Amino acid sequence: MAAPTVPQAVQSCHELLLWLVPQLDKFPRTRRFTLGERIETGLLEVLELLVEAAYTRNKDTSLRRANLKLEVVRHLWRLAHELKVTATRQYEHGARLIDDLGRQIGGWLRSQPTSEPHA
Repeated sequence: MAAPTVPQAVQSCHELLLWLVPQLDKFPRTRRFTLGERIETGLLEVLELLVEAAYTRNKDTSLRRANLKLEVVRHLWRLAHELKVTATRQYEHGARLIDDLGRQIGGWLRSQPTSEPHA
C-alpha cells in the first residue's frame, strides 16, 4: 500500500503497470519484444515522470511530458488491439485505466499555478 502522501496519479500509474505487465507477457513472441516492450517502457517512463513531478517544485514540465508519453502508450495499446494481440475485454479495461490516468494527470496539471506561457 502506498503512503498517503503519494499523489493519486502516481498510485494509479503503479496499479496500471501491475495489471498491464502480465497482459503484455501474454503477447505472442513476435509482438512481445516490439509492441509489448514499447508499451511497458512508455508506461514506466510515465511513472518516473509522475514521481519526478511529485518531488519537484516545478511540476509543469514533468506532467506535460508524462501526458505526452501516456498519449503514445494509448496509441500503442490501441494498435495492439487492432493487430488482435489483445482481446477486446482486456483492451477496453486497459483503455479505461489509461484514460483515467490521463484525466488525473490533466487535473494535476490544471491545479498547478500558471507559469510563463510555453512557446
